Amino acid sequence: MTDPTTPGDANALTELDQTAMVTRLPRTQIVDRIAHLTDRARGKRVIHVGFADVSFRDDQLATESWLHKHLAGVAESLVGIDLEPEAVEMARAQGYEAYAADCTDAEQLGALRLEPGDLVIAGEVIEHVGDPGSLLTALRTVCRPTGSLIVTTPNAYGLLNVVASIGGFELNHPDHVVMFTWRTLTSLMARSGWEAVAAHTYVPQVRRIPTASRKLRVMAGGARAVLGLERLLGRVGAPFSADGLIIQATPES
Repeated sequence: MTDPTTPGDANALTELDQTAMVTRLPRTQIVDRIAHLTDRARGKRVIHVGFADVSFRDDQLATESWLHKHLAGVAESLVGIDLEPEAVEMARAQGYEAYAADCTDAEQLGALRLEPGDLVIAGEVIEHVGDPGSLLTALRTVCRPTGSLIVTTPNAYGLLNVVASIGGFELNHPDHVVMFTWRTLTSLMARSGWEAVAAHTYVPQVRRIPTASRKLRVMAGGARAVLGLERLLGRVGAPFSADGLIIQATPES
């Protein structure tokens, strides 16, 4: 008997199978990413994964948008974990509690012997990781059984990249190796021992750079216009057109 799931079988997907591909997105709203995360972190023990954000650290410090600094102002206690030893040493010199470890490796995280957190935040990290399932599985090591995980990441269905693709472009950090939708991320979480319990979206900022070329200024202006449209669509009931995802999950028992 032929296996109906065999790749290449033109008749593999029945009508019923095809309807299973359609998922109703949850009701949610667009939020300010930093404000949302700091509100969730208030009064809690927070483990912040990939906290250094080396690629954009200088820019974030200049614009007061470094998430770790905002979390430090509201969390009961805050621990940063990052793959970059130099960034960790710099944070320690500034008074932060920080550790260097590969967060896709549960043994490395366990070796830190940290008190687990009420909240684990992996902000703009998972899209850089070649094995995102291992990351999600390992993060259970540093989360309390009653705690939660929040992952923020670019939205593969964000309107900005859709518009850019029409013009023959793709907008992506050169270090990104994977993109997620609401369904693919929550499905991977479920496979990795997490249950998604809430979803929000966010619209990133495009900062004005006075020294940029005219071409780049025009492109940035177009991007800001599209991001403004994303905010408008969010107000009329289409929040998943936004360019960023925020998924909150709890450990499965």
